Amino acid sequence: MTIEKYYLINQHMMYMFGFHDRNGKACTLVRQFDCVFIVDRSPMEVLDDSIRCIGFNLKGAMDTSKIIIGNNMMCPVMINHIHSICVFPDKSHKHEDTIWFNPNQILRTQSLKRKTHIEFRNGFILMSDSKLFSFNHKWKSAEQLSRITIENAKNPISFMIEPPKKVRKRKSKIKKEVSK
Repeated sequence: MTIEKYYLINQHMMYMFGFHDRNGKACTLVRQFDCVFIVDRSPMEVLDDSIRCIGFNLKGAMDTSKIIIGNNMMCPVMINHIHSICVFPDKSHKHEDTIWFNPNQILRTQSLKRKTHIEFRNGFILMSDSKLFSFNHKWKSAEQLSRITIENAKNPISFMIEPPKKVRKRKSKIKKEVSK
């Protein structure tokens, strides 16, 4: 298995997840359609690098996803709208063992002993601890984000987000009258 210093997510990536090497450094295992390798960066760094190469950043991509899909804790992330690359996590991105999936590489899912049996387009099978309904909901949200983003790229629209209204607290002057 090879170790890469950097990696940009492409259409062939099936899934990736983080782990710590023997020195305690965060690394990422990436499975592509035809190979498996390790990246000497954390999954969040890989995601950020991949988004930055097209001029955006991970925080902006996550915020945009929440606006388009809804305020969801485990929103999918659009990596590259030009190549239609979107990924989604199986659990919160704050967990170290989160698996990031490419929805375009998933062929079908099945429930097996309260876990999800995932079959990829190349025939590879992976078991996820997520329940089938939960996994499929995240998968469909990622496909929806990808579809909406691609449509908006063809017919651009603008979002105008109003800043939250600040409530000013007025100091009231209370005159106390002292009775004599």
